[in-house]
Amino acid sequence: MFHNQPILQISSKIRILTMVAIMAIWGLVWHNPVVMAATQEQALDLVRSTTNDMLQALRQRQDAIKSNPDLVYELANTIAVPHFDFEYITQYAVGKFWRNATAGERQALIREFRTLLVHTYAKTLANYSGQTIDILPMRPSSRPNQALVRTKVRTSGGAEITLNFSLYVKAGMWKVYDVTVNGVSLVTNYRGSFAQEVRKGGISGLIQSLTNRNRANR
Repeated sequence: MFHNQPILQISSKIRILTMVAIMAIWGLVWHNPVVMAATQEQALDLVRSTTNDMLQALRQRQDAIKSNPDLVYELANTIAVPHFDFEYITQYAVGKFWRNATAGERQALIREFRTLLVHTYAKTLANYSGQTIDILPMRPSSRPNQALVRTKVRTSGGAEITLNFSLYVKAGMWKVYDVTVNGVSLVTNYRGSFAQEVRKGGISGLIQSLTNRNRANR
């Protein structure tokens, strides 16, 4: 139902849920991402321990963040950005059109999409208002280098949001490559809107749409 919406008109509900999800993701990558054995249980332990650390930091710095939102961007760029596989995320979101993009266009897509996501996530952190996150029991995967960590976010109003974090091991490090929010994949959701932009204006049109969105967010 979300795939038919252009990039600038993505459901506000999905945008809000997606923004809430990042609080747990950023907690996930707070600790040392190098995983010696790279077991799925370690991925669960990372989520459990680092999410608590992240939420505690948000509570402690809530007033400072409200008065100076740039603190959130510093947090994002220092802690989160190095631990996302933005190339994979962008490639999957662009889908079959990726293979027709030039090297320069691919780099532009990665850069602009990363900027859009980081801005969205940072804005969520700046508006943190007491959400809590419960880690659900692990369901082992048949693929040892991949992990699906399930959580529930409880908002200050009592609502529950189900989040699934998809991670995989790349060069000995856990990398986040997708988030599912109440059954809706972040990457798949963008994939539909990206496809519409490419069909209307080609790869360059998609890049321009992302660039315009990022300029409007400044």
